Amino acid sequence: MSLVLDAGALVALERNDPTLWRRVDDAHVRGSAPLTHGGIVAQVWRGGSGRQARLAMALLGTLVVPLDNDLGRRAGVLLARTGLADAIDAALVALCHAGDQIVTSDPADIDALANAAGLDVDIIPV
Repeated sequence: MSLVLDAGALVALERNDPTLWRRVDDAHVRGSAPLTHGGIVAQVWRGGSGRQARLAMALLGTLVVPLDNDLGRRAGVLLARTGLADAIDAALVALCHAGDQIVTSDPADIDALANAAGLDVDIIPV
């Protein structure tokens, strides 16, 4: 099981959400770094670890997967199945496996995408 973080989750970590930091710490204790992709990082990173020290710390312990051709195509299929338009969210769901926990500020769209992917995941709103 992986802890998968969307942009809202990374913003919550940057704002020092204690509940989410505990989830991240628990993931590390289980030996599984939280997971996201480069498009999510682009949504939240605004330069310099001085201004975003907590976010920089969170990203150091997060597996950031490239948004490459394969992931992009899998995301596009999910968008076609749902009629949604957010490729970044779709790519996040395309990274997931059954049993993963997705921490998100957009639970409705993530749920629709997960259903389209046939994934049984836990969706955790922030």
